[in-house]
Amino acid sequence: MAQAILTDIEGTTSSIDFVHQVLFPHARRAMPDFLRARAGEPEVAALLARFEGAGLEAVIATLDGWMAEDRKETTLKALQGLIWEQGYRDGRYRGHVYPDAVAGLRRWQAAGKRLYVYSSGSVQAQRLLFGFSEAGDLTPLFDGYFDTTVGAKRERASYTAIAERIGLPPGQILFLSDITAELDAATEAGLQTTLLARDGCPPTSVHPCTTTFDTIEP
Repeated sequence: MAQAILTDIEGTTSSIDFVHQVLFPHARRAMPDFLRARAGEPEVAALLARFEGAGLEAVIATLDGWMAEDRKETTLKALQGLIWEQGYRDGRYRGHVYPDAVAGLRRWQAAGKRLYVYSSGSVQAQRLLFGFSEAGDLTPLFDGYFDTTVGAKRERASYTAIAERIGLPPGQILFLSDITAELDAATEAGLQTTLLARDGCPPTSVHPCTTTFDTIEP
């Protein structure tokens, strides 16, 4: 029996369309003006310093290229998170979370399970999506958040590190994702896994599979 649930976001708790058709386009449009206006602020300046002295316009061009490639780069994700924060606070959008995911998370927390998020989006972006969700502020449900600063999502070592930080044996943690390669890495680290395949479970899945949080009994 799992004592903690670690969940992916995109395609698992939340619609891929929300991320790719709402959040990503907004960040790409807003990035140039955001950086030109706020490059001198300490938080932004610290992120830009990672480009080792490159001029601002060159950095903007690099970031735009990364966004076009959908690169999972930690500095980019942090800057996107800052842009999304303003968008959420301005009421431009609300975070999409599937109703069955909301119900499942609430059910598991009420049963004493510890809930964590692991996404390629920054921790800040994760908190914003759940904090400004269509279902209200869901952040009280979670015990912690992990992003790619802990490691890539398709690497076994990332899940080993997460288990150590959570403080539970890997076998007592259930990882939920819509990406088989991520689940493979988690299995190698000893975690339990479930594939969320909202369009239907593939018959060849080597992981337990479901189309909804409603059927998951950790």
